[in-house]
Amino acid sequence: MKKILLLTLLCISTMLAQTFTFTAIPDQDETMLKERFSKLAVYLTKELNVDVKFVPVKSYAASISAFRNNQVQLAWFGGLSGVRARALVKDSYAIAQGESDPQFHTYIIANTTTGLNKSEAFPQGLEGKTFTFGSKGSTSGRLMPEYFIRKNLKKSPNDVFTKVGFSGNHSKTISLVQSGAYQVGAVNFKVWERDLKNGKIDPSKVKVIWNTPAYPDYQFTIRGDVDKTFGAGFAKKVQTALLKLDDKNILDAFPRTKLIEAKSSDFDPILNVGQQIGLID
Repeated sequence: MKKILLLTLLCISTMLAQTFTFTAIPDQDETMLKERFSKLAVYLTKELNVDVKFVPVKSYAASISAFRNNQVQLAWFGGLSGVRARALVKDSYAIAQGESDPQFHTYIIANTTTGLNKSEAFPQGLEGKTFTFGSKGSTSGRLMPEYFIRKNLKKSPNDVFTKVGFSGNHSKTISLVQSGAYQVGAVNFKVWERDLKNGKIDPSKVKVIWNTPAYPDYQFTIRGDVDKTFGAGFAKKVQTALLKLDDKNILDAFPRTKLIEAKSSDFDPILNVGQQIGLID
């Protein structure tokens, strides 16, 4: 009996000691990411009754690798990184997204010295300019703007622009175009709107010249084996906690007004575009 009791206590102790970890694509500067996800970790710890830890990563590829290797069990992915991660991790699936994420946009921005102006149609006069995307693995900073460039100009970005760069994140893209290091760039519309509101953008130096058609983007994706590790129904508990999140301080840091349910199939358009332009096999 003593042996059984000790084994039982050991099992309970092990379960209590387990930490539920999550990560996110590094699409903005590190300060913003820490503000957003440290608050979320505190909230989830309380709601799930387990220790929850945010694990930062240095690249989009690293976020996918951490998810694949079970170093994290939940991730805030972009559309493209989510599709890639779910293809690598059997039974993983999307569970939540921001209310604006099914209708996401990219802004094409330009340094004001280019003379390019805002238009409803795809902007003219891009050819021969220098252009920066965000991260190579970004949906809003690379995949979708490249798709629209190819669709409208019938050329690859390397054939359209005299120089093509990858800034690494949306905040840096704005900085590079505003400074004139690149003449034109592609940026997540939410990062632009937040930085504009916070006074980080000088409208005399950089402006939006085009808003892309809508596409699905960000989402939380969870591993399919979390119930085995944390107990039956745990994945549903995580989803419920995310969907009922109403703390304005946390939501403003995303920035989102609320989270809504997501399904993996919501991102089939991203899979199709990725295959079309050769970013997904």
